[in-house]
Amino acid sequence: MTDTEAFAGIPTTTLADLLGREQVMDIGIRPLWGPVPRVTGPAFTVSCPPGDNLMLHAAVHRAAPGSIIVVESGDLDYALAGGNVCAVARRRGVTAFVADGLIRDLGEVRELGFPVFARGVIPIPGAKKSVRPLNEPVRCGGVRVEPGDVVVADEEGVVVVPAALAEQVLAGARAKLAKEAAETLDEWEKAHRERINELLAAAGFEG
Repeated sequence: MTDTEAFAGIPTTTLADLLGREQVMDIGIRPLWGPVPRVTGPAFTVSCPPGDNLMLHAAVHRAAPGSIIVVESGDLDYALAGGNVCAVARRRGVTAFVADGLIRDLGEVRELGFPVFARGVIPIPGAKKSVRPLNEPVRCGGVRVEPGDVVVADEEGVVVVPAALAEQVLAGARAKLAKEAAETLDEWEKAHRERINELLAAAGFEG
């Protein structure tokens, strides 16, 4: 099993190049404070119906240290969590929240330094009534996330690496980064210009 910490040195841009659009969450799932560090960890998945946050609050006490709690919700009317919940999550070793929804107490969360990637902020909290299973497949930001998938999030966005592909993707990412590091800007510019000119010529562009 791949150590998810190994992905800490891999930018989301590199992973997106390798995995494609379907593994990249939509642009609404963004860091709520910055500059945010790159975070990575296995997904602990949660599903909350609109207006309710009970299962996220339950997950905070059940997720293993190092986990990233990934929440399916889509609710844009009520907050899934606030400052105290984020503080407890941080104290329990949760790495970050990635939530298809909203939080509140952003100032407290920013002061804590707890990374939250979500759709925004609203001051009113949700209810705590709906019980759903934890660690079931969810959709967050348009991406299917299964428990244990590798989540990598930074200021560029959030990428989900399927657990079954983690070792393969990590090796490919390291090779890509090594190749890029060995290439000078002059070399890159030359190759880029030649490639663009080839594409333009193939399309009949003159100029």
